[in-house]
Amino acid sequence: MGFTDTRFTVNLSILFTELPLLERPAAAAAAGFRAAELWWPWVETPTPDRSELDALRSAFQDAGVQLTGLNFYAGQLPGPDRGALSVPGEEAERFRANIDVTADFARSLGCRALNALYGNRVEGVDPARQDELALENLALAARAADRVGAILLVEALNQPESPKYPLVSAPAAVEVVERVNAATGLDNARFLMDLYHLSMNGEDLPRVIDRYTAVTGHVQIADNPGRGAPGTGGLDLADLLGRLRKNGYDGWVGLEYKPGDAPSAESFGWLRTAG
Repeated sequence: MGFTDTRFTVNLSILFTELPLLERPAAAAAAGFRAAELWWPWVETPTPDRSELDALRSAFQDAGVQLTGLNFYAGQLPGPDRGALSVPGEEAERFRANIDVTADFARSLGCRALNALYGNRVEGVDPARQDELALENLALAARAADRVGAILLVEALNQPESPKYPLVSAPAAVEVVERVNAATGLDNARFLMDLYHLSMNGEDLPRVIDRYTAVTGHVQIADNPGRGAPGTGGLDLADLLGRLRKNGYDGWVGLEYKPGDAPSAESFGWLRTAG
């Protein structure tokens, strides 16, 4: 089974990073993509100047590339942080300040999926307090997403690379999705199924797909081991994506892999030769 009937969107926070941010949408278009996603690009601030937002918007529009996914502010990412919404104090406040900024930027580009990373556990803070704060902030984010016609995504990461992150399994992330939907009544929270992270956790990927496709709002892929392009590791990603389609998933699949030492544009050979 090949990849040709899958809609791919390229993650510009991990691919094409050899280029300045504003040049990446055009580079993605030159590589044959018409859709891209991003982590929150301004890690130093949740509220960038309007000029910066306008410049990034124009870069997507001029390149003819659709923004399909965007993270809310998540702290230093890449870096030690894994989100801000459950971290008491300044980080949670920064997340809240970012909610409408992210939602309004997404609306301006027709982006309909917003990812809210949960955040690391904090030493000396009761995990129950963090979970309470997380639910409050996720509900605010879900309402903002609903206002702009978007879904809210909750992602499971992997324990080896994110040892302080509490959502390191599909069931843990889906449980949070269910709590958010119960709190808001909007039913717009969904699971972000990242097959690389789940495989790093040792999960049974076919079983996860069969069980959770119905509550999945977005899928991301990279091969394992190595987090490289499909074909560089041991995952049969074509078969797994085919299983997702058979289970009813027809959304975007984000390419969130490391291109290696070569320029990003040279990392898509697997896609050009797929049958």
